[in-house]
Amino acid sequence: MKKTVKPLKELLAGAHLEGGLQLRDIEGFPIGKDEDILALSDPPYYTACPNPYINDFIEEHGKPYDEATDDYHREPFVGDVSEGKNDPIYNAHSYHTKVPHKAIMKYIEHYTKEGDIVFDGFCGTGMTGVAAQLLNRKAILSDLSPIATFIAYNYNKKVDVTEFEREANRILREVEEECGWMYETNHVQDGVHLRGGLHLPHSQSELFSDKKSVAHLQGGLHFTKGKINYTVWSDVFICPYCGEEIVFWEVAVDKEEGSVKKEFPCPHCQATMTKRDCRRATVTFFDSAIGLEVTQARQVPVLINYTYNGKRYEKTPDADDLALIKKIEKSEIPYWFPTDKIQKGDKTGEPLRIGITHVHHFYTKRTVWILSTIYHKFNEIRDQLVRKTILFTFTASITGLSKLQRYRHKSTFPNMVLSGTLYIGSQIREWNVVNWVNGKLKSINKRFLPRLNDKVNMINCSIFTNSIEKTYIKADSIDYVFTDPPFGDNLMYSELSFVWEGWLKVKTNNKSEAIINKSQNKALPEYYDLMLKSFKEYYRVLKPDRWITVEFHNSKSSVWNAIQEAMSKAGFIIANVAILDKKQGSFNQVTATGSVKNDLVISAYKPKESFERKFLEQTGEGLEEEFIRMLLSHLPPEPSIERSEQMLYSKLLAYYVQRGYAVKYDAKTFYKMLHTHFAEEDGYWFNGDQLPAYREYKKKLKLDGLDVKQGQLSLFVSDEKSALQWLWAFLDQPKDFKTIHPAFTKVANISGDRVPDLRELLEDNFIQEEGGVHLKGGLHLVKYRRPKTEEEKTGILQKREKELLREFESLLLQAKASSKKIKECRKQAVLFGFEHCYKAGRFQDILALAKRLDKRIIENDAEINDFIEVAELKVEGF
Repeated sequence: MKKTVKPLKELLAGAHLEGGLQLRDIEGFPIGKDEDILALSDPPYYTACPNPYINDFIEEHGKPYDEATDDYHREPFVGDVSEGKNDPIYNAHSYHTKVPHKAIMKYIEHYTKEGDIVFDGFCGTGMTGVAAQLLNRKAILSDLSPIATFIAYNYNKKVDVTEFEREANRILREVEEECGWMYETNHVQDGVHLRGGLHLPHSQSELFSDKKSVAHLQGGLHFTKGKINYTVWSDVFICPYCGEEIVFWEVAVDKEEGSVKKEFPCPHCQATMTKRDCRRATVTFFDSAIGLEVTQARQVPVLINYTYNGKRYEKTPDADDLALIKKIEKSEIPYWFPTDKIQKGDKTGEPLRIGITHVHHFYTKRTVWILSTIYHKFNEIRDQLVRKTILFTFTASITGLSKLQRYRHKSTFPNMVLSGTLYIGSQIREWNVVNWVNGKLKSINKRFLPRLNDKVNMINCSIFTNSIEKTYIKADSIDYVFTDPPFGDNLMYSELSFVWEGWLKVKTNNKSEAIINKSQNKALPEYYDLMLKSFKEYYRVLKPDRWITVEFHNSKSSVWNAIQEAMSKAGFIIANVAILDKKQGSFNQVTATGSVKNDLVISAYKPKESFERKFLEQTGEGLEEEFIRMLLSHLPPEPSIERSEQMLYSKLLAYYVQRGYAVKYDAKTFYKMLHTHFAEEDGYWFNGDQLPAYREYKKKLKLDGLDVKQGQLSLFVSDEKSALQWLWAFLDQPKDFKTIHPAFTKVANISGDRVPDLRELLEDNFIQEEGGVHLKGGLHLVKYRRPKTEEEKTGILQKREKELLREFESLLLQAKASSKKIKECRKQAVLFGFEHCYKAGRFQDILALAKRLDKRIIENDAEINDFIEVAELKVEGF
């Protein structure tokens, strides 16, 4: 790649980019010294800061957009996507969340052709880049997090495998020679006597003066040296009754079953208690690394697992083990290690509460010492690609070597770090650092690199570190976007990355981190604003008539709505919502009440320039039919809620209102327009030329009429609108209440909305017909179905609109007559009333009710918020 701008070192020092912009002015510039950013970077392909060479990459690999010659057309990808995480590529380096590259490949293959440029602005570990390169596409990746882009860089570059293995093994040999003494422990065998019949001296400190020790003997015990594999540490508590110390391991762990007791006795006073009844014992010491006295929750070593002559043994730490730990604690570490202070955050409360106040406190002194030794040695390597791959191996290891590594007695699973948290358990396992890193090295060298190294090359990828709010990418240059954005308040990325980034010396600038976080004063509105800015940038850089796929997980409908609203406000038109099954759930995903089992995938497109230009020039007047025709052409030829008349009208209304265009159609006239210009079958609407494909789809699947699958239903039933959409899709055939009720209850999670009960919704919005089953008293079993004829639809619609308008006008009178806040209401009545006022130019009435609506009602409903925002603009314009 040619470089048409100054070297990165000069730009970091203050040199200007084209147009007078400085690199540090770009949103999301990370926190770190110039020399550390440079040391991490590999320009022009990868920069641990904004990448000034990105447009050179686009010029070299991209194809300029020309609407006159562009013949691109795709419908949403609706194939089966189910990919597990048990893949050496996926597992090479952990991260808070990621999508398997094999799943992403299916989307990229559908939406692009070879040579196209794929962009992911929330790239995480760079799986989008891996997927793109394996399909001979180009990739541009960015993320706010330096550790994320560093991992992504290593996933997408080539390395000299032989040199990497040679250097890594050399470093581990040198570290073993220098630090191996820290993992020596006594091996005890009963009844074995030493040469000369010597007895054990009274002072155990004399016992191991010779490191090769064949040792001494007393009482028939024989001591030789084993190598520690791991040490288990246990919390110490204070008995609330007698005030004595209790070692949790000794009183609460069932050594036979491997389980932890909820209740346990105090060994001193025999009182029964739980962990919550106790307070932690603490220890205070002077931390020379930070020059401060520190008080932490006390933990003591309780079990050592070690190897002797190729066999594994377990023992309780003896006096020499304790003396060794004490010696290490009193010694000064000769090399650099991070000592950054942990800031207060939503996830850092747990470690701070027990005195873990700085990065190095996440490790035992022994672990920090050996990690710093490894870090020192690989930083001396001259080959930068090899050095960065060893650093990648290092960062892939350090979480598992921290105090986040829980221990469960008799569990054989080596890594017990609780993902998505900074939780430190009452029992932790301190692994042998050299053994752990060596295991990770073998995994990367034998399982990861052979599968990827010959298939990826950084010349096909450009990676940079900054916020997606504003990139240096030129407009209309990207062929496809696949992205996995932050999940609201599910994961606190910068807080969880703090330990990694302490070792990198380059940290996340979380000012523009798109999360819901109390410590950063970011609630749903702030999250929405950041996501809106992000999607506006995606919209700017994506070529017209091209697609964006948003993979997303959050169980809260408010966050789901915020994502969809941000995409629509940015200009995208959402065409399809599907499911991505990643096989395994994160801890928060699995345990959260009401969580979605699988991840959701939103498919949306950017309209053509000519379409947008015409809408702008005509302010949408007379273009309703053209909008629906365009929308239907971007939908797959199969049953989908997106093809229902209710959803089509909702999308048309949202598109016009968000742009402040006059809405000439009401629901009734809109449905008449559909009947005049479009084709309906099985309750779904199509462009005329799409019907053959739809009928072929049904024939292929042997569908008689319609067979609705669960994935085609509304995924969040959180209010009256989504409830009616779900019911409309579910009632493709007449069903009785006993069938409907359990299915509806299973998916519905409605709060903060005065929605009529299920039976009322059915009776007011669907057609009742008698079934063939006779009940007691000669009554027939009532079944409910969709309205089919125009007469049925019109009757239901008129009745519903009359009722909604009556409720709205009542609310409006209440708002005008009282200064009290309206904390709960029927949202559909508000929405219909706002629509009615918008068409009639009654913007003051919209604002009058909005003034009295509780803030949460407005924040949690994007459509209500749209009407209010436009009304404010209209009133200000007058």
